[in-house]
Amino acid sequence: MANQLHLSIDRSSPVPLYHQVVQGIEAAIHTGLLEPGSRLENEIDLAAQLNLSRPTMRKAMDELVRSGLLVRKRGVGTQVVSSQVRRPLELSSLYDDLANNGSKPTTDVLTFAHVEADDATRKALHLPAGAKVYHFTRLRKVGGKPLALMENWVRDDITHIDEELLGSQGLYGILRGGGVNFRLATQRIGAMVANEYQAPLLETEPGSALVTMERTAVDDTGRNVETGHHVYRGDSYSFEMTLVQR
Repeated sequence: MANQLHLSIDRSSPVPLYHQVVQGIEAAIHTGLLEPGSRLENEIDLAAQLNLSRPTMRKAMDELVRSGLLVRKRGVGTQVVSSQVRRPLELSSLYDDLANNGSKPTTDVLTFAHVEADDATRKALHLPAGAKVYHFTRLRKVGGKPLALMENWVRDDITHIDEELLGSQGLYGILRGGGVNFRLATQRIGAMVANEYQAPLLETEPGSALVTMERTAVDDTGRNVETGHHVYRGDSYSFEMTLVQR
């Protein structure tokens, strides 16, 4: 594998040996020689191929794991981390962001109901007693791999929503088609570990890291249009933001 990745060690270089390995594997990942999900040989074999000590090779691998480029999985070995979806912090939908970046997202509608809003939903959407909402959960995938598990509540006085629409379009696209002009949203981002329900749907292990997002969106007439709780695989998803000093 060392030859396939064009890894070479220059013992006359002032760069530490372990860091030369780090640089070589980083370059292989960034140029596509090592694709996301690729497995690396074990540290003993790689060390032997490069005529390095095992502690030197382990130090290199530890640094690559800490930097988020590699991951160690029990029973599998060391793998290149799947490329992350990096999403800007702005008022847009996951479906639109993925499609705009050239991905082809797909959606599995897991549950769908048109029901009377409970107290929490009425409060979030500023609805009167007895008002109904669309309540549904969806599994969003990219390249056939699950990325996000999304639960939403949407007021039903905007446009008709059904399972077929949700399976073929993004929620915000459906609402824009119903005349909604989104204005702002309140959003909270956090983290949790996957439970026994989330883990198999997201094809990860219970206890794995998940990114969480809670959002309530408001249109240009002041209506609270929808509210949702979403969870994303922590190894495949991150938010990006720009900070300015005031």
